Amino acid sequence: MSDHTEVQRVAAYGVAIDEGRVLLVRASATSHFAGAWSLPGGGVDHGEHPADTVAREFGEETGLAVRIDGPCAVFSDVVAIPSKTQRLHSVRLCYPVSVVGGSLRDERDGSTDLARWVHLGEAARLPAIAPFVTAAIERA
Repeated sequence: MSDHTEVQRVAAYGVAIDEGRVLLVRASATSHFAGAWSLPGGGVDHGEHPADTVAREFGEETGLAVRIDGPCAVFSDVVAIPSKTQRLHSVRLCYPVSVVGGSLRDERDGSTDLARWVHLGEAARLPAIAPFVTAAIERA
């Protein structure tokens, strides 16, 4: 018998690449993975289409509006979250997107605290980049 609760989460993310850069966001201090760099996105709400999740989360986390440019790539992993005594199974749907409007800004009082364009060569070398992010960038 495990002393961890098993939890599953479906999330959708956007992979925006422009002029050799990718748009990334950094997890805020309120996150279980504070300081980790990821793609803009997040949990799919009940009844919400994952593509709509990408548009909503992109706006919340970056201030930008996006268009979905193709089918998603799917990534799945299981990690322990000791602070919640959970084993979290994440199913991540990563869509290629293009920015179509808005102005880049950081999220205030949310799950992320920075939004930045990062050169593709630098992204893989960030000290705290989520493994699925590197894979999603390579697929895009």
